[in-house]
Amino acid sequence: MRWMFRLIGLLFVAALVFLGWMGYFAFTPIPFQNQRADFTIPAGSSLRAVARQIEDAGVGIPAWRFALLGRALGKAARIKAGSYEIERGITPLQLLEKLTRGDVSQSEIVLLEGWTFRQMRAALDAHPDLRHDTAGWSERQIMDKLGADGAAEGRFFPDTYLFVKASPDVALFQRAFRQMEKTLQTEWAGRDAGLPYVSAHEALIMASIVEKETGQPSDRALIASVFVNRLKKGMPLQTDPTVIYGLGAQFDGNLRKRDLLADGPYNTYLRPGLPPTPIAMPGLASIEAALHPERTELLYFVARGDGSSHFSRTLDEHNRAVAKYQLRRGN
Repeated sequence: MRWMFRLIGLLFVAALVFLGWMGYFAFTPIPFQNQRADFTIPAGSSLRAVARQIEDAGVGIPAWRFALLGRALGKAARIKAGSYEIERGITPLQLLEKLTRGDVSQSEIVLLEGWTFRQMRAALDAHPDLRHDTAGWSERQIMDKLGADGAAEGRFFPDTYLFVKASPDVALFQRAFRQMEKTLQTEWAGRDAGLPYVSAHEALIMASIVEKETGQPSDRALIASVFVNRLKKGMPLQTDPTVIYGLGAQFDGNLRKRDLLADGPYNTYLRPGLPPTPIAMPGLASIEAALHPERTELLYFVARGDGSSHFSRTLDEHNRAVAKYQLRRGN
């Protein structure tokens, strides 16, 4: 019987030594090569593989020992995939808790009101924290991936989007597209009566024009009023931003008379009605202005030169405003 008690005693001592050894490891800050480290855990990674990735990121943590700690605490199968950022001073136990909570690091991207699809795509392509799965894809391929018909222009909602680092860029396209669809349908359902749009898409086109024409937020609903009034009367919209959009890469920053006389689907000086697609990403304020314009008899406006616009009901009044704010400034 003595040998049994001795064996139990040895096992007890060994257990205490093991617990002390693991406890010291669990609560001792991990050595870092730098102040912080970033790493990404793919879905389905084992704890041992996770530990090796952390080692590769410049964190001096023995992979086998960290994996043993995770198994001892019953957390080996609870590690969550994602991108993580850790800083000097973190202990193995704190790191394990962070990985099992899924306390992932996030990045963000800002999609600005008034951007074209080309500008939006360039911003996504240039973001270092995104996985660029759509590199080389055509516009049509992206829209097909989203299950959407029609052109991409204006179909994505401008906003600040948070995402886990190394997320696929197509996920950002999906989120911005769905947000625009949701926003547009909600606003369309509460639109004013008597608007000259046959669909929510036409309202989106108008909102994009309002977005590009607005210099001061307080003018937005009045600008929408001018264009709505023109549509109702069958007058051409005569808006420079649509012509500029139609010129594409040919536009050099200076809109000339010959550009206004060149026919094309986006030349609203020569063609009545709305252009075939939006010309930019409108924000919520421009969508609201297109669907809730001021009730006026205004038909004209001209930029004052300070970001605001002067609005007129008649052509004579408009011509006087042009002479005052545009011709005089050009002399």
